[in-house]
Parts: sequence; C-alpha cells; structure tokens
Amino acid sequence: MARGNREYGLATTVLHGGRISTSPGSPVVKPIFQSVIFGQETGTANGLVYPRYGNNPNAESVQSRLALLEGAEAALVLASGMGATACAMLALLRPGDHLVASSWVYGGTRTLLESELALMGIDVTFVDPMETRGWRKALRKKTRAIFLETPVNPTCRVLDLRPVRFLTESNGLALVVDSTFASPINFRPFEHGADVVIHSATKYLNGHHDVLAGAVLGTAQYIEEVRQKMILWGQAPDPFACWLLERGLKTLSVRVERQNSNAMRVAEWCATRKEVRLVHYPGLETHPDHEIALSTHQGFGGMLAIELAGGARAAEKLLRRLSLITHAPSLGGVESLASEPRFTSHTHLSAAERAAIGIPDGFVRLSIGIEDSADLIADLEQGLR
Repeated sequence: MARGNREYGLATTVLHGGRISTSPGSPVVKPIFQSVIFGQETGTANGLVYPRYGNNPNAESVQSRLALLEGAEAALVLASGMGATACAMLALLRPGDHLVASSWVYGGTRTLLESELALMGIDVTFVDPMETRGWRKALRKKTRAIFLETPVNPTCRVLDLRPVRFLTESNGLALVVDSTFASPINFRPFEHGADVVIHSATKYLNGHHDVLAGAVLGTAQYIEEVRQKMILWGQAPDPFACWLLERGLKTLSVRVERQNSNAMRVAEWCATRKEVRLVHYPGLETHPDHEIALSTHQGFGGMLAIELAGGARAAEKLLRRLSLITHAPSLGGVESLASEPRFTSHTHLSAAERAAIGIPDGFVRLSIGIEDSADLIADLEQGLR
C-alpha cells in the first residue's frame, strides 16, 4: 500500500489498506451491508451489485486489502478455502488439460485434485516435491499448471520455489501456491514467482475461529475468470463473513508475530523432552528446510508438529490430558489447538500411506495461539508427564 511516494508496511496495510479517507461524522469501522439487493440504475447493467457476484461493499473492501497485502493485481473472497481452491483450478484448467501437483498437500485438496478433476477430464500427476527432477519428468504437452502447498500441512516442510519457478516460466505454466500456513506476514509467494495464491481465510487471515472463507489472488483478468466460476458454483461469501474477515485481518500482523515467537519457544521446549521423538518446526536448525525458511520467510510460523515416542496411544493420552490447548481441527486462530491428522485431514489414508508422507501414528499437529508461552508449555508438560 502506498500513500504518495511512501509505501506502508504490512502492519499498516492490514489496518488501512484500500481504505477511503473518511469525512467528519462518518464511521471509522466499515458497517455491515447485510443486504442481498441494491438499487440499480435504469437502462444499464453497469454498477449491478449482488452478493453472489462478490461485489457487495464488504467483499470489495476486504478483497482490495488482501490484494495490497499480497502484492497482487486483484483478490476474490469465497465461501471457504476448498471453494477457493476449486474455483481457482476450474478457472485455470479445461477438459484434456494436465496438472502437476505436490503429493504433500491437505487431504481435502488431494481428493479434489485426484477425484473431482478426473471426472472433468483433467489429468493430475502427483510428485514428491523434494525431488527436483520429478517436477520436470511429470510435465506433458498438455500440462497447464503446477500446484503446491508451502509450508506443508501438517508436516511443516518448506518448499523451495526456485526450481519450480524456473520450470513454470520456461514452459509457460501457471504456478499455484496454497500459502495458508504462512500468511502474508511470513511469506508472500508472488515475490517468489507464483502466479496464483490461495488461502483458507478461515485460518490466519481471520484468526478467530469464527469465519469460514477462502481467497484467491492473481491478475485482474484471471480473478475475473475465478469470479465467474464462483458465481455459477455458488461459492460467494456472506457480507457478514466478509465484515468479520476484514475485522480479523486488522490484527494479522500482531497475531502472527506473537504466534511465531510462541511456536519457537514451544518447539525448542518439545525438542528437549524424551517423550517427543521428533519436532517438526522450520525455526529449529535441525529442521531439513531451516535454511530455505530462513532465506525466504519473515517468520517461521505458528504451526508445528511433534511425533511422540509412544506412538498412537501416547498421542491419545496427551490429547485427553491437555486443559489449555483445545483438541480441535483447524488452525491459525488466537487459541492454541491440537489435532491428530490421522483422524482429520489424512483420515482417508492408511497408516502405511500416512507414514510414507511423514505422518506416522503418534503425530500431533499444534496450532500455537497468542497465549503466554509459559502456560502452553506447562500444559504440554502435564499432558506428557
């Protein structure tokens, strides 16, 4: 966001990005336009406002702010993260096209790409994102895009976009990045070669576990194509959800900074415990992607995972004993959460299949909130004892 020749920082942009100067007596906080219909000018279709089109004043306000925050030409808010992913891919791909995707993605995304796109005549090849040559080998004449997620849910692996970016630029492909885990405060994929960025806005962007929403960002022309898919597939968000999302977005910077520091303290403590076999957190020097995260991210994030030495039984005992950290799915909110991917995002896979992608039994994902880190550590300590 810029004012005159001076650019605002991220913390200012999340508060004031896209805001029009207010006149005396006007509200500082944008009101909720909880209306399905708006007056239309006679004799023209110009200026038609209808929430299903994504042009309600609350939607347009938060979309403008998200575009400024990510450095995109345009943004579109949809009814959910999965709705955002689905419409983003439908706007990119046609029957007969081919997509190359990372095999390390959220379980719901995997099902969408693997099952639903196949019904539409779109082929998908999954590759191990750590095998650089695998991306190139998977390309076909009809390949149109590469899809990946970084940091990866739930293993917290951080992918190096440079080799993928080289392939997409040299072959005229679109690079699609799901950046939900990072948030724009820690990582902005457009600065690293992405063409499309997707967020489950339910998570960090809103940050209060009270809104279901998604976002797609890219060029204005592409976002208009996504909008048409959203209209036809009924994925537009409610005006109140947009208002809540904009409210939550205002504290994104301070929330993520606190979650970054809390997660680092929790990860360092977990690494000292005999009950914990392995800690997955890119902020630790022992993490395989620490150097990539250090050079590309402004923070290591609020997500971490631990593998318990006692396996599945130890994970169940820990989750039953936690009193401050809530056993619940989702992530990115102000309250700390714990979950087992084998019963949530990756329940469709067998134990062997989960282990093959780094999610063995005894794997617990932690979404660290903004509580006092000492209290979070104390809760984990009594849970592990």
